[in-house]
Amino acid sequence: MGLVQSMSRQRNCWDKAAQESLFGHFKDEINMKACETLEEVKREVKSYMMYYNHYRGQWNLKKLPPAKYRQQLQKVV
Repeated sequence: MGLVQSMSRQRNCWDKAAQESLFGHFKDEINMKACETLEEVKREVKSYMMYYNHYRGQWNLKKLPPAKYRQQLQKVV
């Protein structure tokens, strides 16, 4: 499938902090073991991404979901 492992720059632990945070919340908040097929996994991931981007508030975004925070930024510009 042409996938390549992503490597962090040497001695820089912050390179992947945002992704690691997302995956940490993802693993904590969904039940992948309930999925029996690849289609169910895809549905769970898509559903969680919709929730995460549009409804789940983020501390570093003034407790707003990313989509709403982005809308506010566009209004300012």
